[in-house]
Amino acid sequence: MKQILHSYANGKTELIDVPCPCVKPGRVLVGTHVSLISAGTERMLTEFGSAGLLKKALRQPDKVRMVLDKIRTDGLLPTWEAVKSQLDKPVAMGYCNVGTVVEVGAGVTEFQVGDRVVSNGPHAEFVCVGKNLCAKVPDDVSDESAVFTVIGSIALEAIRLAEPTLGESFAVIGLGLVGLMAVQLLKAHGCRVIGFDYSRERVALAKTFGAEAVDLSTQRDPVAAARAFSRDRGIDGVLIAASTTSDAPIHQAAEMSRKRGRIVMLGVTGMQLSRADFYEKELSFQVSCSYGPGRYDAEYEEAGHDYPLPYVRWTEQRNFEAVLDRLAERQIDAEALISHRFELERADQAYALIGSSRPSLGVILRHCQKPQIHVSAVHHTVRRSDDAHRASADATGPGVGFIGAGDFATRVLIPAFRRGGARLAAVASERGVSAVHAARKFDIAESTTDPQTLIESPEVDVVVVATRHGSHADYVCRALEAGKHVFVEKPLALNREQLSRVVERYQNTRSHGSPLLMVGFNRRFAPHVRTIKSLLKDAVHPLAEALPW
Repeated sequence: MKQILHSYANGKTELIDVPCPCVKPGRVLVGTHVSLISAGTERMLTEFGSAGLLKKALRQPDKVRMVLDKIRTDGLLPTWEAVKSQLDKPVAMGYCNVGTVVEVGAGVTEFQVGDRVVSNGPHAEFVCVGKNLCAKVPDDVSDESAVFTVIGSIALEAIRLAEPTLGESFAVIGLGLVGLMAVQLLKAHGCRVIGFDYSRERVALAKTFGAEAVDLSTQRDPVAAARAFSRDRGIDGVLIAASTTSDAPIHQAAEMSRKRGRIVMLGVTGMQLSRADFYEKELSFQVSCSYGPGRYDAEYEEAGHDYPLPYVRWTEQRNFEAVLDRLAERQIDAEALISHRFELERADQAYALIGSSRPSLGVILRHCQKPQIHVSAVHHTVRRSDDAHRASADATGPGVGFIGAGDFATRVLIPAFRRGGARLAAVASERGVSAVHAARKFDIAESTTDPQTLIESPEVDVVVVATRHGSHADYVCRALEAGKHVFVEKPLALNREQLSRVVERYQNTRSHGSPLLMVGFNRRFAPHVRTIKSLLKDAVHPLAEALPW
């Protein structure tokens, strides 16, 4: 399948072949119809990738502090290698997706094959998402309207934190996609709304949604305009949806607010707060976290454990549903936000547009519109051309397949096997992106999202397991059953039950051959451990005497 990936190392955004993800319990596989480029977020990512190392450091001072700490503990060279590895990893672009469910995982009863859904999946022909990260699209909502649901949920979560009531006055600073969705949702809440932006076109669009809007490029004073709009009482609530390094938006928000007003940040701006601004008015300030409760909680997003509705009324998924309901009732006009449409194959032109000075707003990427084509097009393995992996094919050693393409695998294990003369046959990862990256970087013949295909491949003689600890024992057993030698990173198992299964499987396979099983207790080779061993090798007495107490 085709997917858009971005490189922080060289700033390139590419449409490349990636293996389709396999469906796991609690998840759904969706064949994409359309996806939406989030211009603010994705432009920021592309600009960061294109920046030099110094500019990257200046934009992320918190990361610089982490690097300095690592230099103190690990040394300069290991830290530099770690930084290069992180920058080298490709990033999956996009998080607004609409398509048709083509497969459901075990335990998913809320969705069926054929359902049209919205999700936070990336720009890819197929996306695999947790069941709590998608919602059914009403029949009378078009794909191109529904694709704005996730953007709308970001705005809605900020509005929920601001707690608007009927008749209150609200200001929205920044009229990009999120800001214009916020304007419409605030109007749906019965609020009076004023918006601010430097774009004449966006200001005009906000006015069509029923807001009073101010074009800041004309040098109008936003604070004076807001005070006049509030009948000199001060604004009840301010949503900051701008993207700038300046502290001006938050200062202006405080100045235009009434006493005990509410300010919610859902954009990215400077955060130097003036104590006087907030002290004298007793203002409330809060930063909104993406789509709502459940965000970044693995138990909710990946394991599928929902929050009980009586105690958490609005979650990510329920916010999705609320926005879709507003779309169905025509309280939100999303199609008015579309400025450009591109076929997926022309994604490079779409990114050139949002990275230029040309005006744009909602940029739609069109994928395949026929779900039946999606069903027949699922491929979990991508094989590189002969020329692309000639270096690997020329190797004469045993064929090695790697399950897991994380940091340790790509920085330590794969290079070590390559130096040893092994033939790099295949690499597998859950979503396929890191596997493709490893295949391109190390001349590996195949990348896949299906570990069982790798294990059963006749090209693979040795299976290297470098996944999360809880999956080690299962992969070891499956590889031994296939008669493959196994190198597994520590630990071999997490409990006695898993260990017993591994021992039993190993003993059974010994009768059919002699597969080797090795656990990579790599700490024995760590520089500090080796230094300690060299210092203690001649010791015959304790180096520390017991204290009298």
